[in-house]
Amino acid sequence: MIEGDLIADPISEAPLSLHQRILSDIEQNILTGRWPPGFKIASEQQLALQYGCSRMTVNKVVTQLARAGLIQRRRKVGSVVLPQKAQSAILEIYDIREEVKATGEIYSHRILSRTVRPANSQEAELLGILRKKPVTDITCLHYAGEQPFCLEQRLINLDAVPDAGTESFEALPPGPWLLEHVPWSAAEHRIAALGAGTTEASYLAIPLGSPVLVVVRQTWRFDHSVTSVRLTYPGKSHTLTARFTPSQAG
Repeated sequence: MIEGDLIADPISEAPLSLHQRILSDIEQNILTGRWPPGFKIASEQQLALQYGCSRMTVNKVVTQLARAGLIQRRRKVGSVVLPQKAQSAILEIYDIREEVKATGEIYSHRILSRTVRPANSQEAELLGILRKKPVTDITCLHYAGEQPFCLEQRLINLDAVPDAGTESFEALPPGPWLLEHVPWSAAEHRIAALGAGTTEASYLAIPLGSPVLVVVRQTWRFDHSVTSVRLTYPGKSHTLTARFTPSQAG
């Protein structure tokens, strides 16, 4: 018997290859915390019996998980779950709804535009996909009460998240929808203080050139880019706070 329960892939109802299914099952258990750091996963032989496949297929999955830093393979012990760096990242992936609620205001959002189209050359390079691969291009305005709080401009790789091609995001904004549907394994933040351009000034109801805080975030699921988003906040009404402890290195 395999140690721990396995859960189905939430990303898509499309049929998965056996390799993808095993990878998704184990990945989900690790990234959701269902299998905590130190948890010993089933042996390759047990997994092969569980899924009715060759041990070589399982070995490829385990190798991929180890390269992604999700597990560590130990001789005579087996594979154990590693602590995930995302859990201790200085900049976490926050839900904008919670940011607004923390100010005491009522949250709401409005979808300004949403299109499904082929990626252009620049977008393909950004997402690490082939040119003309399908993406969802969505622009969303978040409100704190009646005031614009954040302008969200997002690209979603539909090869990684097929369901995003038909989702309207009217009930749930793109950020939390993705967090609920796609387990991400790595993220990168880039932060800049800029002057508001025409688009930002118009939607955020601020003068052209006003200070804005821009957070550009990209997330991956293993080697596949999931989404790239540009979040623009009015500078005078937003601060970026991170709490951390001294490094244990050395």
